[in-house]
Amino acid sequence: MSGLLNFLSGSFLGNLAGAALILIAGLIFIKIASSIMKKALSGSHLDEAVHKFIINVIRAVLYIVLTVVILGKLKVPTAPLVTVLGAAGAAIALALKDSLGNIAGGVLILANKLFKKGDVIDVSGEEGMVESIDLFVTTLKTYDNKVVTIPNGTITTSVIVNYSKEDIRRVDCVFSVAYDTDIAKAKDVLNAVAMKCPDGLDTPPPVVGVSQHQASSVELDLKVWCKTSKYFDVKYYLEEEVKAAFDEASITIPYPRMDVRVIE
Repeated sequence: MSGLLNFLSGSFLGNLAGAALILIAGLIFIKIASSIMKKALSGSHLDEAVHKFIINVIRAVLYIVLTVVILGKLKVPTAPLVTVLGAAGAAIALALKDSLGNIAGGVLILANKLFKKGDVIDVSGEEGMVESIDLFVTTLKTYDNKVVTIPNGTITTSVIVNYSKEDIRRVDCVFSVAYDTDIAKAKDVLNAVAMKCPDGLDTPPPVVGVSQHQASSVELDLKVWCKTSKYFDVKYYLEEEVKAAFDEASITIPYPRMDVRVIE
């Protein structure tokens, strides 16, 4: 009996008190960590349901760790429990390999700020505006109003072009003129159109130059900088106005022709 009393009043009660303190401190820590995670996720572009899912997963992991620590403090053998949890975790990870890869991809997208909601991006040929960045997938809306859903794991292993990352963007146009065209005159016409473009920028200045000599034409490049949001406005303006300016200046835009000889 005295041995039992010594046990209860000694190491066991001490361990029990220590476990109680660990429990209280652990619960406070989990509450603080959850609050920090909520604030961090509130600034992201993930849906509210995704916020809750991430927080619940983190809390579950923390509760498991807290339980193992408390059992260890109470001298309960934790090795079998850790082994079982490890085996279960490995089995779940293997079964959900693709899903976990998509979750990791979503984290990488947000952590590296590859793009955000509202950006126009191109991923492996799929181009559109980012509608949402969710836990497993990212959703784009194309210019013709199609909705494209791409797994986050696929995005992070693909080439990503973000057209909205920078404030300004260059519009590149190519115009063909006949070989007998006065190139200096054609360049003056292109420069004049570029300078009149209402949404074109003066800095960096427009660039005009001969880029290639084709079989039946000389190709001239016209490069004009603009605000990213005005890209298509500038593109359409240049294409339309250059055609009108070439017509007014009697500059011929060649087109493929085939001479046919009839032998009688």
